[in-house]
Amino acid sequence: APAEGLEAEPVAQVEVEPEPEPVEKAKPKKSEPPKPEEIKPMGPQVVPKPAPLRGPRVIRMEKPDYVPAPRPRRAPGPLGPRARPSESIAPGAPRRAPGGPGPGPGTSDAGGPKGKKAKKRSPRRRSSRVADSGERLKEWRDQDLLERKERLAAAGGGVRRHRASVSRRHMAQGVGVKTGKVEIDEPISVKSLSAATGVRVAEIIKKLMATGVLATANNVLETATAETVMLEYEIELVVKQAKTAEDELLEQFEARPQGVLSPRAPVVTFLGHVDHGKTSLLDAIRSTTVTDGEAGGITQHIGAYRFDKDDSHVVFLDTPGHEAFTAMRARGANMTDVVVLVVAADDGIMPQTVEAISHAKAAGVPIVVALNKVDLPNANVQRALGQLAEHELHPREWGGETEVIETSAETGLGIDTLVETLSLEAELLELKAETDAPASGYVIESEMDPGFGVVTRLLIRNGSLKVGDIVLAGRGFGRVRSIRDDKGRSIKQSPPATPVEVAGLDELPEAGDRFYVVESLAQARTAAEDRRSAAKSKQLASGPKLGLEEMLSQIEAGDIHELPLIIKADVQGSLEAIIGSFNKLGSEETKVKILHTAVGGISTGDVTLAEASNAMIIGFNVIAGSAARQLADSKNVDVRLYRVIYEAIDDVQAMLEKGLAPEIRQEVLGHAEVRQVFKASRIGTIAGCYVTDGLVQRGAKCRIIRNEVVIEDERTLDSLKRFKDDAREVKSGLECGLKVDGYNDIKEGDVLEFYKQVEIARTL
Repeated sequence: APAEGLEAEPVAQVEVEPEPEPVEKAKPKKSEPPKPEEIKPMGPQVVPKPAPLRGPRVIRMEKPDYVPAPRPRRAPGPLGPRARPSESIAPGAPRRAPGGPGPGPGTSDAGGPKGKKAKKRSPRRRSSRVADSGERLKEWRDQDLLERKERLAAAGGGVRRHRASVSRRHMAQGVGVKTGKVEIDEPISVKSLSAATGVRVAEIIKKLMATGVLATANNVLETATAETVMLEYEIELVVKQAKTAEDELLEQFEARPQGVLSPRAPVVTFLGHVDHGKTSLLDAIRSTTVTDGEAGGITQHIGAYRFDKDDSHVVFLDTPGHEAFTAMRARGANMTDVVVLVVAADDGIMPQTVEAISHAKAAGVPIVVALNKVDLPNANVQRALGQLAEHELHPREWGGETEVIETSAETGLGIDTLVETLSLEAELLELKAETDAPASGYVIESEMDPGFGVVTRLLIRNGSLKVGDIVLAGRGFGRVRSIRDDKGRSIKQSPPATPVEVAGLDELPEAGDRFYVVESLAQARTAAEDRRSAAKSKQLASGPKLGLEEMLSQIEAGDIHELPLIIKADVQGSLEAIIGSFNKLGSEETKVKILHTAVGGISTGDVTLAEASNAMIIGFNVIAGSAARQLADSKNVDVRLYRVIYEAIDDVQAMLEKGLAPEIRQEVLGHAEVRQVFKASRIGTIAGCYVTDGLVQRGAKCRIIRNEVVIEDERTLDSLKRFKDDAREVKSGLECGLKVDGYNDIKEGDVLEFYKQVEIARTL
């Protein structure tokens, strides 16, 4: 090794001459046989042309890249791992060629000794470097720069992505997750739930999968499901329902400033059982004869009347008493201020009377009892008072708080006392209403009139209704074209606590719906459309309905027995009551299928639908036009018209009972004891029997009893003989010979019981 600080002397190289290669000796040539001549075919030869060669297609021509030459490594010396810039490299120093071996064992990757930290170069690219040839270097191609620029322009939102990634990291670390009560609007989706609570979407989906619910970020969750998931994070959801146009309209209506309140007339409703004299009692008060025009003496829909007395008036609501109109009686109780419970002294409390008491108590209104028909010979007042006390209506004469007034619609007994009591109750209630405010109240009834269109009976509870007002009533809306009072007279304006009949709505509202006078027609249209869509969604959610073809195919196959009906009625309330009564009929085997319901007369379209669906048309207080009658006769469509509801119910029930499968019962004919058994080769076992009771018939069913145990049943008596003659039947006390079909294991002492199956018609 050379001494430190001295340069190594060069070693002399000696040239060596290469050895000469050996020369091969020439071999003697052997005689080669002559080559045969090449034989070629005659005529022109078809030789395929060589296929053209196709290479890669040139896309673009670029200038070759300039790669800089590798920098030489500094040899370790006394000045440190790297020479200073002013120093030069000694001649003969070893250089590291590209791809050659690395530095020696005593140096690091940077060329210095071990233990020294090498100085890192900046990773930023420099485009001002110059090659050894003096040409400016390009480390990025122009096409690369153009493509990079396009990618950056297409991506965009780098700052937003950065913030989103930071927020996701915070959520993963639990930062931003809320606790306690969190408000959220409906509908609740997984994404909105995550945004409101701070819980990651993936975590919510994972929790939902654990409960068996598969959902994505955009799926809408049920309120109960969302609350259950958030309970694991100690979050209590406060769900705020989305406000519809109807809700906003009602808020504006209720938030308006209240005007001057003035005393208003009371609304009195007559409730009670059918045929207890409600309408007759009301006629005696108003001195009219409404019951003469009612079918069967029964009120078929709610009637509203105004009774003027001195300077004041009272509004009476007469509700039907039949059990089919329970919902209508409930609406009457909700509209009223005072309830008059009519109880017949001869009948006492009846089932519909109990329902009327329940409706009145649910409405929270005072009850005045009118004990009617006290003039009848079989009237029992004390029994009726006791029954009222059983239902927590204690009479004042017994120390209670319920006013009980004995009345008679025929003689006029107690009519004045009843009117005075109602006036006193109205004064105690201190009823008041605004006169100059927009009108609001309830829908009493609605029907389709040929001359006026949709006609709606309204009960104004507050404000005044004028011609030209925009009314929102249930699913109907429109501008009031005309107003008529309870006597049919046209008026321009109606004060509070007044029943009126208006025309101008576009659709029939339901009986009992609230109505409001709004400012603009656009608001009313939006609210009505929301109600219609909600009603349609409710109807669809009630379950899928069978189509006409599917229903007919199932009826023909015997899978279901349904009675298809098309119902037309005079008013909406009667239509609803009929539908509710028919739906209660039927059983699992047979039931009513209502295909179409509407208010108005029977048209040719109804007959066409009935013919296609093999349905029956039921008309309640309506008739069919001449064209509809002719079409029904030609198409053989059954059209039935009714004026009393229970007659329609009885007929439909009888039709449904025809579709019921009959009940099979066993009727025992008699018993016979086996006395002797005979074996016949071709016939089988013949039993000689003695008829102990009843009779034995040929073809009857037979069961075999041995030691008081039935060993065989549902066998048929094949042949029956009396001596040698065939017999149709053998009575008690006689002997006979018989053969049981398919059974030969009969022994002496067996008892044969004979019976037949009887079909009994079933009823609903």
